[in-house]
Amino acid sequence: MKKPLEMHIHVVGVNHSTTPIEIRERLAVSSAHVPDALSSLRKYVSQGLILSTCNRTEVYSIPNSGGSSQPGIDFLKDWANISNADLLPYIYCYHNEEAVRHLFRVASGLDSMIIGEFEILGQVKQSLEEAKKTRMLGHPIRNLFHQALRVGRRVRDKTGISKNALSVSSVAVTLAAKAIGDLTRCKALVIGTGEAGRLVAKALKERGIAQITTTSRSYDKASTLAAALGGSSADIGSLGRELASCDIAISCTGAPHLILDLKSVENAMQTRPHQSLVIIDIAVPRDVEPQVGQISNVFLYDIDDFTHLSELNRKQRETETKKAMEIIESEVKRFNAWWQAMEVEPVISSLMIKAEDIRQTQLDMTLKKLRHLSPEEQQSLEAMTKAIVQKILHEPIQHLKTNTRRRDDYIILVNDIFQLDEDKPE
Repeated sequence: MKKPLEMHIHVVGVNHSTTPIEIRERLAVSSAHVPDALSSLRKYVSQGLILSTCNRTEVYSIPNSGGSSQPGIDFLKDWANISNADLLPYIYCYHNEEAVRHLFRVASGLDSMIIGEFEILGQVKQSLEEAKKTRMLGHPIRNLFHQALRVGRRVRDKTGISKNALSVSSVAVTLAAKAIGDLTRCKALVIGTGEAGRLVAKALKERGIAQITTTSRSYDKASTLAAALGGSSADIGSLGRELASCDIAISCTGAPHLILDLKSVENAMQTRPHQSLVIIDIAVPRDVEPQVGQISNVFLYDIDDFTHLSELNRKQRETETKKAMEIIESEVKRFNAWWQAMEVEPVISSLMIKAEDIRQTQLDMTLKKLRHLSPEEQQSLEAMTKAIVQKILHEPIQHLKTNTRRRDDYIILVNDIFQLDEDKPE
């Protein structure tokens, strides 16, 4: 008899701590392209999910039986058209319990550039919803991600990990203030009105910026955001003019192409050669051509320049991180118990079905011989036989569920003793 197949969960990915932005932006999957990416992922795995943010791209999956041992890596290579030489030095891989622990750390904000940040929880939820839409989720991964969301909320509720939490957007504003000084006399241009753009604009307002102008591909969204903050909005077509008159530009679009190239920034600076311009690019893929930083009086920062501030934030939250890890470890054990119980469900179900078939067959034979029994007496007899079967099976079933050390051996033993496999149709 074949040994039961174990279930496996794999995660492969890159993030800010393992991979330079030049590689991360090649692997990034924009929200608009997630459905297509999930459809492509279906060729490699039986079920899976893609989590892609400004700081990470990860693929969670249950591999196909007999397929590639690293389907997530194969998918990323093909999807991003990236070579082994460019990908493998940076990618991390986790399996089973380590994959579960990693996801719980991610959802809790412990694996973020900014420890304790809130945005990642929403991004995990969004990735779950997208995978549901494309029917790429079976029960194991769906349950894993639902528990990850609960863990993320519990960690934030039971610890101070997110107290006065920073975000990538707020750190961008802090970096701008360090670079330019007093923001109360400055004009800022926010390019992009998604979640990151809204948080940037809000952080600028809270820091007392003199003037905010918003712009994006959707003028209506830019106008709505500007009105909420008492700022002004501009059409994306007038980006060059706005760039020429601002002190700070923070770009955070989800565009797959450059928003500010070398020539457009050079043209803007010709009208203000002696006035500094701070540009902060928090998009992945990047919105700003890297060579822009070579222009005189232009100071360009991308998300990898947040390292110093993020390390300071990490050290300040070390005590809360330890508390969070205690919660995560308990939740990993809880998930493992569920996973292991799920492994024995098929054999338990088969055992109960066989026992019920035998009970029903014998009861029917008995009732044919006892035709004089009243309906109430027949029901009593049926209830008694059900109770007998339940009591006989109770201890073997509990043993299967709770004995983790030799579970595979016990599964095989139960299958052999009761000949459960022989009862299945060919």
